[in-house]
Formats: sequence, structure tokens, C-alpha cells
Amino acid sequence: MRHKLGTDYLTAILKDARARTLELVAGIDGDRLMGPKLDTVNPLLWEIGHVAWFHEIFILRWLDGNEPLIDNADGLYDSATVAHDTRWDLPLPSLSDTLRYMERVNEALNARLAGGMAGPRDGYTYQLTTFHEDMHDEAFTSTRQILGFPRPVFALATNAPAPIADAGPLPGDVEVPGGAYLLGAEPGAPFVFDNEKWEHEVTLKPFAIARAPVTNEEFLAFVADDGYSRQELWSDEGWTWRERTGAEHPEYWVRDGAGFMVRVFNDAVALSPHRPVVHVNWFEANAYCRWAGRRLPTEAEWEFAASMEPAPGGGTVTGRKRRYPWGDGAPGGADGALKANLDGHVIGPVDVAAFPEGDSAFGCRQMIGNVWEWTASPFLPYPGFSVDPYKEYS
Repeated sequence: MRHKLGTDYLTAILKDARARTLELVAGIDGDRLMGPKLDTVNPLLWEIGHVAWFHEIFILRWLDGNEPLIDNADGLYDSATVAHDTRWDLPLPSLSDTLRYMERVNEALNARLAGGMAGPRDGYTYQLTTFHEDMHDEAFTSTRQILGFPRPVFALATNAPAPIADAGPLPGDVEVPGGAYLLGAEPGAPFVFDNEKWEHEVTLKPFAIARAPVTNEEFLAFVADDGYSRQELWSDEGWTWRERTGAEHPEYWVRDGAGFMVRVFNDAVALSPHRPVVHVNWFEANAYCRWAGRRLPTEAEWEFAASMEPAPGGGTVTGRKRRYPWGDGAPGGADGALKANLDGHVIGPVDVAAFPEGDSAFGCRQMIGNVWEWTASPFLPYPGFSVDPYKEYS
């Protein structure tokens, strides 16, 4: 089942994603539009065009049967057929022509909505292509960090948070009773990525989980205790990675005498002790947990701690599943209390004790926003999984 969504909503999310894209590519020109050939990034000039092409092919071409707006669009921008390492060698249009292509696609998308064409299938597809652009906005941000480009400048929205003071650490664990849990998406939701299909029951034993993510200060203790040179702390694959790379600390940490600075875009800044450690891979996260006498949670444990409400009386029988950690209301909420670090207004993480209004029912903080987190679970299909139109996502 697909929900029919209002055209105002679809127009608004298109506008929001495009504004962020343009902010992220602003000020990048010349050789930086292509950059070095790395496994971890795309050439920005190619990626801008790919974002426009993705909207065009899924909506204007596959839904409407229109002809491509530019010559050889598929040969340039189809990520399923254009190998990553060849993207630096393509005859790409200039930046101005690429942005004009993006504008033409956007004008056509909005014209469809103004004409009232958004039915159930359109609602799903517009969300798919817009969320795809949101994901590339994350990639644009990552590229600016990886290549040391200047910090992006975002126009603050009307609901932008006030400057957040240092909130400090949030040590300790919470106890979670476990029980039955529906992991995955409920059929009939307004939008579902196919890797969330479908909900299925799992049963969890009681467990404890940290109230907040691991901080720079906590991870620094692991580094200072020779955590990167102690093979017994690492998985076999992790140790192979560490020996191959020579890693001795998180990627963007920079030694400064007896301590560390951290490179944030093109600036070296003080390492904030109570912000979550970022830019560590799964091997590093797993080694830290072994050093600390802990373990990574499973995906089901993490989601349970984030979304479930304890049942009256406690025990292993659980209550209902929330839409957000704090409940079902939007992140801003009717009470005006901001509940999470979202939308890139801060352009980076904040202290782990910030946003207490966003706690889960069990007392975990920042289970949405602020930082991506690792779990122990491999990325495998749920029972009954089937691919949606963009199979490359899965």
C-alpha cells in the first residue's frame, strides 16, 4: 500500500533538499570540483549532476516517459553502470551547465506537483529521490571534510536552535528489561526504505546499554593506553586493517605535543572532550569496546532502547513502540523544546549530555541526530525482504 501525500509536503522537501545541496557546493570551483581520485569520494562535479539525473530518471522519465533533458545523461550519471574510478575521466558539462541541468529538472518536478499529479506512486517516488538527495548532501559534507575544504555555510532556518552551551558528559548505563520487539518497518507506512522490510518479532534478553555515545575523552584513554598497538584487542580483520594503514588514533586527530587537536574541514581545533568520537570505523569501535570491557549492541538492542516504552510494572513484557525516542511528536514539538541535533545547523556533533528533552523512555540520549553509531549486527536482509525500484540501495 502507498499513501497519497499532499503536494505541499512534497514541494517543501524538494525545496529543503535543494537549498542544502546548493549551500554545500557553493564556493567550490576550479580543480576542487574534481579533486583527487579516492575510493571514499566522488568528483563533486559528477555528483551534482548525478543528483539531478536521479530525480529525472525516476520521475520525469520512468513515470512520465519523457526524453532526457541533456545528451548522454545515462552515460554520464548512472551510478549503476558508470564505474566509480571512471567518473574523473568523463566529458562532464561545466559547473554552470550542470547547475542549469539541475534547475531544469527541479522546475519540471515542481510543475508536476503544481499540476496536481502526485498520486500514491508519485508520493513514494518523490520521497525516494528527495531522500536520495539528502544522502548525497551527507556525502558532499563528507567530501568537504575528507579533502579539507572550508566549512560550509548554511542559512539558518526559522526554527534553528540557539547556540548550544557545553553540556558535558553523560556517564553510566541504563537497564533495559528485554522482551518481544517488532524489528523493521510496519507495512503501510508513508515511506519505507526496502532494507527495513518488514517488521518481524525478535525476543531480547535483558541488557544494559550506555546512556550516551562514547566521547572523545573516553576514546582518548584507549589511545593513551596503547589501544592501537595491542593486537589482542582487535579482530583479525581489524588488526590487518590497522597494520595496513598504520593507524594510531582516529583519522582526523592531529598530535599537538602531549595531546591532540582535530581537523574539522580545513581548520585544526581543540578536541572537545565530551563530544562523541567520530570518524572511527567498525574495527576501531570494536577494539575500543574490548579494551573497555564492553561490547557493541546488536541492531535490535539499539532500536529497542531507542524506541520502546516500558510496560506498566516493568518485567520483560514491553509497551508500545514510539515513532521517535521521546515519543510521537515532531523534533521541535508543541512544547518548543528542541529534542535532537538535526538538520546540520551545528555542522557537527554537540556534547553527549545535550538535548535531555530527547531521551528515550529508558533514558538513552541522542538516539537520533548528533552521530552515526555502530552496532554488532551485519547488514543483512530481514525475513521477507524484497527490493524496491532502486535496487542499488540494497
